[in-house]
Amino acid sequence: MIGRRGMLVGLGGVTALGLGLAGYAFGIEPFLRLAVQHHRVTPAGWPPGLTLRVAALADLHAGAPIMAEARIEQIVAATNALAPDITVLLGDYGPSSRFVTRLLAHDDVARRLGALRARFGVFAVNGNHDWWEDEAAMRAGRGAVPSIARAFEAAGIAVLSNRVRRAGPVLVGGLDSTWAFGSSRGADDLPRLMRDVSGDTPLLLLVHEPDIFPRLPARAAVTFCGHTHGGQVRLLGYSPRIPSRYGNRYAWGHVREDGRDLIVSGGLGTTTLPVRFGVPPEITLVEISA
Repeated sequence: MIGRRGMLVGLGGVTALGLGLAGYAFGIEPFLRLAVQHHRVTPAGWPPGLTLRVAALADLHAGAPIMAEARIEQIVAATNALAPDITVLLGDYGPSSRFVTRLLAHDDVARRLGALRARFGVFAVNGNHDWWEDEAAMRAGRGAVPSIARAFEAAGIAVLSNRVRRAGPVLVGGLDSTWAFGSSRGADDLPRLMRDVSGDTPLLLLVHEPDIFPRLPARAAVTFCGHTHGGQVRLLGYSPRIPSRYGNRYAWGHVREDGRDLIVSGGLGTTTLPVRFGVPPEITLVEISA
């Protein structure tokens, strides 16, 4: 039988463990860790002999002290060191937390990300927060260009808003945010994007939110998304809260459904609370081959 002293010691141990885990989740994993999450994908119909390395960066949520200038530069340097063929930026570049004490100008964020280098180019799409945090764009509605997108273009980063561009041996298409004006009304225009697609050149598709994946055409060889942050807290492969109507179905990682491939990046920054546990900030590196 456990006596009172034993119970107190046990409770003290549990408390210390809880405080230690909380300290890690709030003070170490979001700020100090930077993982490279590797995925190997073999899409149906991919050209034999073609291997492509794609680096994906999602949900930067720039703003000090959580995502200050030095941290962005660290991420850029680490991404370039991977020597990707294509680098994609998957939306939500500005802050979305009351814990941000200093905003970073869009021009400054774009200039630092403009140092990204990839053999066939760097491409970006807008996320929901890139609309929500731009009052002028929200008032103007569909067809507006969020401020961060204008800054990216000025820094030499191609922002794909329902458009397709050639990138070496593949096409890269970008849908605008499907949550731009709320979770049920977006700035995306899939028919417009698909009008730019012809021939049999492989298509890589970028879109911030993964909920659209079941409605995407099989013509997209691989779809890249962010938005979920992997739930920010992940225990035993499960995240308690995912900003998706599908729950954990598209929370994080490589998903294959009906012969189609989806990559959901766990992202780099945080939203609401500056906490991560079990899903460290990541550069997502995807090797695509036959």
